Amino acid sequence: MPKFCANLTWLFTELPFLERFEAAKEAGFDAVEVLSPYDVNAQDIVKELAKHGLHMALINCPPPNYTGGDQGFAARPGVEARFRTDFKRALRYAQTLGAQHLHIMSGVAAGPAAKSAFIENLRWAAAEAPDQSLTIEPINNDTIPGYFLNDFDLGREIVTLIDAPNLRLQFDTFHAAKITGNVLGTWAAMRDITAHVQVAQMPDRSEPDQGQIDYPAFFADLDTQGYQGWVAGEYKPRTTTLAGVGWAAKG
Repeated sequence: MPKFCANLTWLFTELPFLERFEAAKEAGFDAVEVLSPYDVNAQDIVKELAKHGLHMALINCPPPNYTGGDQGFAARPGVEARFRTDFKRALRYAQTLGAQHLHIMSGVAAGPAAKSAFIENLRWAAAEAPDQSLTIEPINNDTIPGYFLNDFDLGREIVTLIDAPNLRLQFDTFHAAKITGNVLGTWAAMRDITAHVQVAQMPDRSEPDQGQIDYPAFFADLDTQGYQGWVAGEYKPRTTTLAGVGWAAKG
């Protein structure tokens, strides 16, 4: 059975943020991820992780832009200095939390200059933090219109080109379904470069159970292929989180 993880940005939102850690543990999870934990004192999160025996699987980079800017800018030419400053800030936070993965968001951009900026920023980040696992995630253009990394083949090209041991792909089944229409086929093509998996059902991004994606087959394939990473539930519960969390017990 895969190792399941709870995304506390999406799950247990019925509770105040710091109470979600205990709820995740009581629901049977051994790890959590938080997309943007920067509004919370890092030591408060560390205490909750330790208290409940939880691992922090992943956080996102960069920290939030409070002026209303787009999510991420690693592929935006001309702001390389800002990327480096914000990456270092996010890295310190990730290290404090013991986050296994730091997801670097490309942001909204297009064209050859954007690709060059993304590659150079990732190459610098991988060298700057050789002991930190870094991920990049293809995100569909319905969820974030104009997102630069909106294609799995492009993700493979970039990971292969940079060829750093600490840079891998983040595979989200919802985005795979939206981008390619073939989750199992896309997974087969990308599993060798994937370090982290996130799951949700199509078409409503709900619990990974009944729906368009064959999750029993997907989870079975993860086991067959020996995938050792976390599988994070990043979805919007149909009702309450606990009412729909049985998928993780079934595997």
